[in-house]
Amino acid sequence: MGVNRISEEVSAEEIQSIARELQILRNQIQTISSQSSEYGITVEALSKQDPERPVFRSLGNILLEVSDRDSLESELKEAKEALNEHLGRLVEREESIRKKYEEMAESFERA
Repeated sequence: MGVNRISEEVSAEEIQSIARELQILRNQIQTISSQSSEYGITVEALSKQDPERPVFRSLGNILLEVSDRDSLESELKEAKEALNEHLGRLVEREESIRKKYEEMAESFERA
């Protein structure tokens, strides 16, 4: 009976570990999703900006005037795309770990 209790405790610890990993992944997904959305808003705002008006970019504590808007827009779109690719990988991992968590929880409940 003591051995069974030890194995149940280990399983409970494993389930808790998986649950923590899921929470971390969900937080990362939320953060990356927000960053991607911000890039999208920035690209949209840039496209609506009057071409005669200057555009500035923040670099540390200073603002620098942008001389090549097309280059800036391309850079912003590439950054958004990279974030979306990363987001896709995080979502896939979250789904995989969630399935593992559900399987472990069912197995633990049956024990």
